[in-house]
Amino acid sequence: MTEDRTAGHAPRDLLPSFGSHHSSFTDYLRDHAPHLLPEGRMTAAGHGMSDVAPHGTTIVAVTFAGGVLIAGDRRATQGNLIANRDMQKVFVTDEYSAAGIAGTAGIAIELVRLFAVELEHYEKIEGVPLTFNGKANKLSSMVRSNLGAAMQGLAAVPLLVGFDIDVNEPEKAGRIVSYDIVGGRYEEQSGYHAVGSGSLFAKAALKKLYTPGATEDEALAAVVEALFDAADDDSATGGPDVTRGIYPTAVAVTSVGAAPVAESRIADAAQAVIAQRAAEARNASQGGTAS
Repeated sequence: MTEDRTAGHAPRDLLPSFGSHHSSFTDYLRDHAPHLLPEGRMTAAGHGMSDVAPHGTTIVAVTFAGGVLIAGDRRATQGNLIANRDMQKVFVTDEYSAAGIAGTAGIAIELVRLFAVELEHYEKIEGVPLTFNGKANKLSSMVRSNLGAAMQGLAAVPLLVGFDIDVNEPEKAGRIVSYDIVGGRYEEQSGYHAVGSGSLFAKAALKKLYTPGATEDEALAAVVEALFDAADDDSATGGPDVTRGIYPTAVAVTSVGAAPVAESRIADAAQAVIAQRAAEARNASQGGTAS
């Protein structure tokens, strides 16, 4: 008996061949197998579905001298419950880009993974990678295609970052693009941004913590503290969990590519924030006693 090498995969004849030239993998699926797309799996279940699936929460991003850094907390919520404590919300999408997700976790993760496949497929077909603007536009169209589900309460809102290899000044090549649920894309010129339920508090923190031209280590310290502030005021955002060893995740994108930040570096940054705030609390307590 011959070995079945197609076990667990759809038979080849279920999907037509790409033909001579089809650079968009998403468009190909939409033409031939729309049920495989995230928006193709939604039903007319009506509104009020936001509590039936886990939601990812807060993502922050900042630029630094020579790149950009994106980070996310680890908590996923389902209504008033904590659905997951160690969820991965930040993903490398290609050599020079990364994305974080907020909103309905399953849809958002699938959207970003499909986006990564889209970028890889385009480069294989065309022989060159998409420009950063092309990547941002492609993700915009994918978010827009999820509008039907978003109107049912199953929104997926990504935050895209990247190193723009076409920029003449590499020190200023870090870019941040945000989206709304209808696919609108917005270039963030302030050098930082946040999305998700704790974004208001994270952005307020970054207004004071962000320094243009900062080093990567300074940028990492800023995003970790911003997530810490978001967790202080937003119950859906998870702060560093020292007992379980759960810390935010982050990806740095520079001229050498996109790479996850080592967990040990993130843990050190989180421990520094905790130590600083513990010292401030002790000082405040001692001052109150003396008075």
